[in-house]
Amino acid sequence: MAKNNTKTNEVDQTGLYWPGKQTGVNRVVLPFQVVETINESKADREKAQRDFFTKQAKDDLWRNKLIWGDNKYIMASLLPEFAGKINLIYIDPPFATGADFSINIKLGDLEWTKEASVIEEKAYRDTWGRGLDSYLQMMYDRLVLMRELLADNGSIYVHLDWHVGHYVKIIMDEIFGKENCRNEIIWCYTGPSRQSKDFPDKHDVILRYTKSENYIFNIDILRVPYKKSSLATGRTTLTGRKDDEYLLELDKRGKLPEDWWADIATIGYKHSEILDFPTQKPEALLERIIKASSNDGDLVADLFCGSGTTLAVAEKLGRRWIGADLSKFAIHTTRKRLLDISGCKPFEVLNLGKYQKAKLKENGVSRYIDFILKLYRAESLSGYMTLHGKKGGRMVHIGDVDSIVTEREIRETVKECEVAGIRSVDVLGWDFEMGLHDLVDRIGDEYSVKIRLVQIPREALEVKDTSREEVKFFDLNYLEIEHKLNGKTLTIALKDFVISNPEYLPEEVREKIKKFTDYIDYWAVDFDYKDDTFHNMWQSFRTRKHPALETKCSYTYEKTGKYQVLIKVVDIFGNDTNKLMNI
Repeated sequence: MAKNNTKTNEVDQTGLYWPGKQTGVNRVVLPFQVVETINESKADREKAQRDFFTKQAKDDLWRNKLIWGDNKYIMASLLPEFAGKINLIYIDPPFATGADFSINIKLGDLEWTKEASVIEEKAYRDTWGRGLDSYLQMMYDRLVLMRELLADNGSIYVHLDWHVGHYVKIIMDEIFGKENCRNEIIWCYTGPSRQSKDFPDKHDVILRYTKSENYIFNIDILRVPYKKSSLATGRTTLTGRKDDEYLLELDKRGKLPEDWWADIATIGYKHSEILDFPTQKPEALLERIIKASSNDGDLVADLFCGSGTTLAVAEKLGRRWIGADLSKFAIHTTRKRLLDISGCKPFEVLNLGKYQKAKLKENGVSRYIDFILKLYRAESLSGYMTLHGKKGGRMVHIGDVDSIVTEREIRETVKECEVAGIRSVDVLGWDFEMGLHDLVDRIGDEYSVKIRLVQIPREALEVKDTSREEVKFFDLNYLEIEHKLNGKTLTIALKDFVISNPEYLPEEVREKIKKFTDYIDYWAVDFDYKDDTFHNMWQSFRTRKHPALETKCSYTYEKTGKYQVLIKVVDIFGNDTNKLMNI
């Protein structure tokens, strides 16, 4: 008789398993950096500066948060302050194998496709590039962190489709407990179908889980009135009661939405909410979810926030919110969307501090300078203090991984250039001291050295093989501002703006651009900048409904004195350019 060599399955519980599954989540806690504060009043700004370290100030001066970066890092960094404090999480993660991160950009009547950044391409590779296993691990890690962030009365809604919905449900059973699965909601599509030989796949699945048995669910808010016609039909005859008093009481109580939703339409091309953002969901969908599972003042989070639908609806419904996304374009789209809401409460735009160091360590990059030089396609040099490499006849200086490039650093670099008889240098940095762009020509003239400031893109952090992967290095854009002072009233106008890397625009688009403002998507002014966070005190930006950009603004000061004014311009690629003026 043949021997049975079948091995016993060593798995000791029912669940979903894949090669290399890890249940422990690596947590890197990083400090947050506030890049911009929006819609904050002068009084609140002064109070925040005065009472910065007091608990009362933190409670009174809550700011909603819009965070750019990898949500795994973001959630781990939120945990010290927000573990067990978020009442509702909604996420709409990537779930289509053919999805990508390309975005349609509009510039006046022109339109073209902006390719995905390296960060976004890596997210796609990590999600689907290595198969289903990598997607499941990505979701597992993030759902573990989301459960820790949820309050005991909290709920999470995970929006998926037929590709992965069944897999993620089993993962959520493991993480949240199958006893905490409350609904598998079916959101039905409307409109034409893509299928010709199959039943149309015209619905998404929204998995609703809770942290515990004690969860918020506002049943009365969700009720919708019965239509008069339904009261006179068989819907109410099953009880055998048809008297008017009963029917009126039934109408008063209303009807609760079932777990299949066919009454909320998807966003079509001509929809009033359309932002030309892929995967955008209708506000009515999020309104139902937020009303159902949170109360006024509760904290709502969307960690794949995309175009910002969850945050916009949370804002309108009086909830506090935290949003995050890996796409800089998504953050910028959401910022504009929130600013377009009348009476929008103050919110902050944040990055993760020390993010570069953490990512480089994760990627195993031990020799930082050599790594950046190879990515910049420059050759390494030795024998200098400040000069690290050479590219096409120009020397290269690379700023530290976790600090800004300062005027002092540039002076030290060009001094060495002068002594060595070098006439041009590229200064690469992650960020630059405010107002530095205006100084470099003057510093260069002092030492007879041509200085070029080059931004190291965050995409560099995702590169593991510099010989096979490339990123785009952007020069700092040129911004010229005109200002007039009449008594205590300051008027600022855009005079010129030059994108330093127009080659990244399609040639047919470049040929049709008529004026410099076509390159600008958003600009804002802090009229009393105090070398801290940029406080947005005025802004103008383009939207689908209002494509024109204002080019001038005025502000009247209460007191005479010396002030710093900081102007922030965001170009059509999503890159920031700052200009600092002393008034």
